[in-house]
Amino acid sequence: MPQSDQKSRPIRSYVLRQGRMTEGQQRAYEALWPRYGVELADGQLDLSERFEQTQPVTLEIGFGNGESLRQLAQKQPEHNFLGVEVHGPGVGHLMIQLDQHQLSNVRILKHDAMELLRHHLQPGSLQRVLLYFPDPWHKRKHNKRRIVQDEFAELVHRALIPGGILHMATDWEDYALQMMSVLSAHQGFDNQAGEGNFSPRPETRPLTKFEQRGERLGHGVWDLLFERLA
Repeated sequence: MPQSDQKSRPIRSYVLRQGRMTEGQQRAYEALWPRYGVELADGQLDLSERFEQTQPVTLEIGFGNGESLRQLAQKQPEHNFLGVEVHGPGVGHLMIQLDQHQLSNVRILKHDAMELLRHHLQPGSLQRVLLYFPDPWHKRKHNKRRIVQDEFAELVHRALIPGGILHMATDWEDYALQMMSVLSAHQGFDNQAGEGNFSPRPETRPLTKFEQRGERLGHGVWDLLFERLA
């Protein structure tokens, strides 16, 4: 590969660890993707055409197995949810859950979230952006791969409506401090908990099994809620 191509390749905030899909997850892809899946073409994504109802849209980046997203969609039928995840088994698991609970307010993208934010979302198209427990890339030499950087803050700011919320959560204190630094430095956001303060976990964020296990082991969790200024 030419050296110029290597330099232009974007840094990914994830590593594909696909694993093997179960038979049920594979069947979900075949049967349910036409209902819940969204394919990205060139240009911007018109979210109003993707959902059955015209409602405020929440984007969850990296939904894992989709359990939190399913709970949110079930508890908040007055909202539409767009989930982005690159790992196939998690996508299949979420579609199974959506079908079992007959939820129609969720759509799924199997895509790089940064590419979505850079090229495919219309400005002011989202009411909320959720980033729960992203890969911490805890080794210092890998910190550059964390998704929360200056570009991320700017792209989320563009995608949110005025008054829209970016909600992040992590169980890595070092990453929490980086999140705080990046978002506090952006002039277009206001920390809902006050300058430099973390927020208590809002009731709207489901408590995951992963988080419950961490609490039993004495791990802390840090929530950050930033509002886009007008």
